[in-house]
Amino acid sequence: MTPATDIAVIMRVLADPTRRAVFEQIADAGELTVGALTQRNDVSQPAISQHVRALKEAGLVGERRDGRLIHYRCEPRGLGPLVDWIGHYGLFWRERFANLRTVLKEMDDDEPGPQPRPKRR
Repeated sequence: MTPATDIAVIMRVLADPTRRAVFEQIADAGELTVGALTQRNDVSQPAISQHVRALKEAGLVGERRDGRLIHYRCEPRGLGPLVDWIGHYGLFWRERFANLRTVLKEMDDDEPGPQPRPKRR
């Protein structure tokens, strides 16, 4: 898929915990081969290949060939739709919290201060 992959595809691809772990390992290392990923995970080589293929099709991973080896790397642009979606809701919640702060301040301003305790006789 292209970097403009649908947000649902990206979420579906990253919903799998093993696939998400593979993605994070590639991101942390910079580049990894399927062989290196197989050694790092308790998953078979064919399963790792399927996970990497799904990440690649979603635009989250790219590759670099070096002879017979293929080195996989993260494609930051692939996360763009997800980042945009989260950013939209970040703004939504910041506005809600700002409104809540305003309401709470108004409530504090409307409440009388603490009442003095009556004196005991």
